[in-house]
Amino acid sequence: MNRIFLAFAAALLWLGGGHATANAQAFTIADEIPPAERAATLQLLGQGLRMLPPSWSMALDRPIAFTWRDDLPDGVHGRARHWSIALDRRLLAAWMAHRPDTGNDDPATRAALAALLHELAHLYDRTPAGGLSRDPRLLDLAGWQVAAVMPGRRARNDFRDRTPDPYEATSPKEYVAVNLEHYLLDPDYACRRPALAAHFDAHFGTQPSSTASCADGLLFVGDDLRSADPQRLLDPGRIFEVDYLLADANERPMSRWGHSMLRLVVCAPGRPRGPDCRLDLQHHLVLSFRAFVGDVQISSWRGLTGSYPSRLFALPLGQVIDEYTRVELRGLRSVPLALSRQEIGALAGRAAQLHWNYDGHYYFVSNNCAVETWKLLHDALPRLAALPLSSIRPNGLLARLREAGVTAEAGIPTDAAGQVRLGYYFEPASAHYQAMYAVARDELGLQAVDAGDWLALPPQARAPALRRAGLKSAAALLVLESAALRQQEALARDELKRRWLGDARSVDAAGDIAAPLREFLRLGSAFSRPASWLQGVPGYGLPQADEREVLGGRIRADAASRVEQVEALEAAVRQLLPPAQREVLEDTGDNVVLIGERLRALAAGS
Repeated sequence: MNRIFLAFAAALLWLGGGHATANAQAFTIADEIPPAERAATLQLLGQGLRMLPPSWSMALDRPIAFTWRDDLPDGVHGRARHWSIALDRRLLAAWMAHRPDTGNDDPATRAALAALLHELAHLYDRTPAGGLSRDPRLLDLAGWQVAAVMPGRRARNDFRDRTPDPYEATSPKEYVAVNLEHYLLDPDYACRRPALAAHFDAHFGTQPSSTASCADGLLFVGDDLRSADPQRLLDPGRIFEVDYLLADANERPMSRWGHSMLRLVVCAPGRPRGPDCRLDLQHHLVLSFRAFVGDVQISSWRGLTGSYPSRLFALPLGQVIDEYTRVELRGLRSVPLALSRQEIGALAGRAAQLHWNYDGHYYFVSNNCAVETWKLLHDALPRLAALPLSSIRPNGLLARLREAGVTAEAGIPTDAAGQVRLGYYFEPASAHYQAMYAVARDELGLQAVDAGDWLALPPQARAPALRRAGLKSAAALLVLESAALRQQEALARDELKRRWLGDARSVDAAGDIAAPLREFLRLGSAFSRPASWLQGVPGYGLPQADEREVLGGRIRADAASRVEQVEALEAAVRQLLPPAQREVLEDTGDNVVLIGERLRALAAGS
């Protein structure tokens, strides 16, 4: 009878039909405390209980012993054990000092309520109706991700950026308690962590949290060395389809299985969603997990030990096409996935969460691009989580997607030309380079068998042919030397990051070059980890309007700095490259200048 009455009283308090003193029925105050403190305690307990959803209140079906403590460790505001709650007594003094009209935004009010709700969440989590910390779906959303190679989940939570409280990552139990306190106290929780808010709404059977005040769209920050403003605001409603984007393998050890990405087929503004959106290439966005030194030219040992950060990059499709087809000479295959509108929106939302919150570790076998892409699909879409899709190989993941019926390839032409024409395949530039080389070889009598052999020659060995090229061969050789320069620049950037990233002592020892090197690394790190721009700015999860205003200014300032300084910075830090590599890079740059001047002179005289 008593338990039924307690649950009924709790439900009445939720509905606003009870009074603060009714909490004496739900709590037993263990201490003999002065009347003023007792009244304040009852007020706090009553306010906290009124905030609980009815199903949560009903689950607390026995009296809870409550006490104030003076001996809790520093930084610990409360403890919940065996249907008892103890809070730090200092919270009571702050609670009693607050004005009744300040509401939950008052720091003292919020601190006491947050501590109480946090401990009530622990008690609820232990009930049969609770169990959120053991809920597989919540663990997916929270960041305790399923392992791809071994059974079970990863012990470490790498969603460490933009967190309301780092303590949440210590365990699933603490994650639930921290997030439930914010779910109940923060009016914008559904804007900042929409998937978790929806999960809590469904779990408690409450009305979906309002998103009317949320900032529009999903914000991503690209990594384009030449862009003055790399911010991209994505409207999920404009995504027509999502493709699995696979970069072909090449001979390098780290890319022999290809590279996994997802392509968001975004419609141009004003265009209705439909197949024509596949032609709006300039609006398409690529989600690519990369080790933060590039995804192929990395140290095998550090890739095996997880020493590289693994982060989600959101890149314009054109930049990805250029990187793979023109620099790395790898084709790109784009295979549509059979997803519903709701699933497309959920996937885009999860990608935004990863972009702002996730800072993982790259492992060549167990947490590479294929594993990260699979985890994104798994954690965003429960339907796909139930399918046997995990693979450590990018081409293996595509095969499993096909076997499970997740791809939608009926509309893809069977002929290669048709696939290229409609954007289902992007050819490597090697064929184009070979055609350019054939022009130069026939005109100049070059001895190298093909374009690959020609570009493998030392730059100084190629220079004599550049000086005697005619108009057609000069134009062809300019294309080839420009390609060689892009490749050497990419190798140089990766070499610098690999040698200097995260090693402050080495940077300090770099002498006169230390300052530009530090700036080079800072800019590169910021554009790979956008949450770093919001350090010191209140907020968590997806950035909202006030944060976006600060963010926009900082991003544009760094982007402008990078555009202005990239050549000077890279020229300065080139001095830190190994002598042989620096010589090849500089000589290749000289070749580009040489053939460019030769071509202009020939064109002027024709």
